[in-house]
This record gives sequence, C-alpha cells and structure tokens, in this order.
Amino acid sequence: MTPETDTDAAPAATRIPGPLSALGLAIVGLTVVVDQLSKWIADANLVYQQGIELIPSLLALYRVNNTGIAFSLGNSADSLILIALTAVVTAVVIYVWRGSTEGGRIAATGFALIVGGALGNLIDRVWHGHVIDFLFLHWNERGFFVFNLADVALTIGPILLAWVYLFQAGKKG
Repeated sequence: MTPETDTDAAPAATRIPGPLSALGLAIVGLTVVVDQLSKWIADANLVYQQGIELIPSLLALYRVNNTGIAFSLGNSADSLILIALTAVVTAVVIYVWRGSTEGGRIAATGFALIVGGALGNLIDRVWHGHVIDFLFLHWNERGFFVFNLADVALTIGPILLAWVYLFQAGKKG
C-alpha cells in the first residue's frame, strides 16, 4: 500500500498538534510543573486538615492525602491498581491524540491538559503513595470535594474536547 492509497493515515498538514509538538510538550510540561509546585507549597505550608477560607462559603485551602481517584473519590483504593490504571488511561489518551486530525489547537490543548493532569497525580501516587489535594469546594457547611490543580486540568481538558467534538464538529472556521 502506497502513502497515496493509505486512507487510515491523515496527511501531516491536517493533523492537530500532537503530544510531541511544541504546543503539546509545553502544555503537558507546564501543567505538571504548576501542579507539582502548588502541591509542594501546600504540603509545606498548610496544616493537615485545617482549613483556610479563600472565598467564604465556597473555596478553602484544606490539605489532605487522597488515596483514591480524582476529587477524593474512591479513597482506600489499592495504590498499585490506581498507578496502573492511570498509566493505561494516559497511554490511551496519547494514542487517541496522536491519531486525531480534527479540532486544532483547542483539541490539542484538551488532550495535553488531560495528560499533564494525569502525570501530575501519577507522580504524587508513585512518590508519596497518595495524591496531595488542597482545594476544598464547599457551600457554607456542605462540603463537596477536595482537589488539586491536576484535577482542574483533568476537568478542563475533557470540557475542551467536548466543546470541539460535540459542539464544533462539522463547522468550518
């Protein structure tokens, strides 16, 4: 099969910036660095499980060690299983990203935020055996979840991908 007849491969010019592009590497790298730096600052400066209100009745600094998945869900899960699961999901996201041909820089940014967020939490899990969470979303006395900046990236990334692939699909611009 010659390159001209290979319908599975999109021409390089139509591919979105991939994981090894300057955009991909910059966003993944920046996400990991900002996440790890914020966790280091939180771990060094916040008293464990003692809150400091940032936005009264909405957001507080509140450091916890999360042994579960994102947003403190699934605590007490086996760390090795979560490490393996995170690695597999990250590899799948990179694989899908590499093959993506539509969505441009917004889709690439979405993929990169997912990979960067996953790597940020994976580093914590491997290094500490848990993920450092320090942002507590609550409404008055009702608490919702404690999270970190990797979790923010893991939320914004899929939102960007949904925006591109669900709401912008078929639109030329």
